[in-house]
Amino acid sequence: MIRTAPRHSPEFFFARRLVLKSLGLASGSIVAGLAAPWRLMASPTQIATAPPKPAFRVGGFNKIYDPSIGEEKRWYINDHTFIRAEDGQWHLFGITHREPANPYQEKFLAHATAPDLMGPWTKQSSVMHATRKYNERVVWAPYVLRHQGLYWMYYCAGGRDHAKYRIHLATSVDLWNWERHPANPMVVDGYDSRDPMAIPFNDQWLLYYVATSAPTGGNHTVKVATSLDLIHWSHQQEVFRDPEVGTYGGPTESPFVVSRNEKYYLFVCTNHGYNETAVYESETPFHWDAANLVAKFPAHAAEVIQTPDGKRFVSRAGWGQGGVYLAELTWEN
Repeated sequence: MIRTAPRHSPEFFFARRLVLKSLGLASGSIVAGLAAPWRLMASPTQIATAPPKPAFRVGGFNKIYDPSIGEEKRWYINDHTFIRAEDGQWHLFGITHREPANPYQEKFLAHATAPDLMGPWTKQSSVMHATRKYNERVVWAPYVLRHQGLYWMYYCAGGRDHAKYRIHLATSVDLWNWERHPANPMVVDGYDSRDPMAIPFNDQWLLYYVATSAPTGGNHTVKVATSLDLIHWSHQQEVFRDPEVGTYGGPTESPFVVSRNEKYYLFVCTNHGYNETAVYESETPFHWDAANLVAKFPAHAAEVIQTPDGKRFVSRAGWGQGGVYLAELTWEN
């Protein structure tokens, strides 16, 4: 997701206008989907550090879900997550609001279900409505995993202070009814710390999220916290730093980590052009170097999804994109 300055501030309106203009939304138009396959090759400025062959390739994106169906006005889905239930049904949760973009009014999550990842998808009632009782000012960027018979949802709940944004946890036994965890917040960090996702590693869990090098701003980074029980998180540390400095937004949003063949791949949304995801390779899940760029492809808020038959897909969504799209991801090694 692109984050902008607080609503009603001059910075907010200026930054928001630039974002909407880049999307073609300032005049009410909608960006068309990207239909052509995108081969993951290094750009001329990256040839020295990129491998001779791309790590993987991404096929053409196909729209699988439009949140505007049945609505009087157009809606968007931004950062999102997919999870397959025990009964085989797929669930999609994501940031949502009416167009045009209005990030600080994103206060509940879209929910849709489908018998197959490619659909057909059915719109369900929204979930996780923000409430001041739990110190929630927004509900952003969910990530859901299944462990020990429960579904665990991590999401950004915002906060009064952008240097102390909160990542919360809710759990469910069925993906329909959610309970916030009494130990919230799981993580507190700045600047607008958000976009959590978690993976198992050895005997612990790793929770990745977006932040800056200092709580009040600095280099845009990806950080990680560790846990033995998915509830108590500690040892927060920086795992990736971009040279760009700032507060809102930045080139390290929507981090997603994939483990393959003893390598770890970090996907981040660069916002250098709304639809751009960069992928970095490492031999450890605790550090990525910007020199180890292995791929770029056109997607905003990308997630990697694996189906029961072993196929992998990558998603994209966002403001003005008209819904959620999937493309098959094929590894070259």
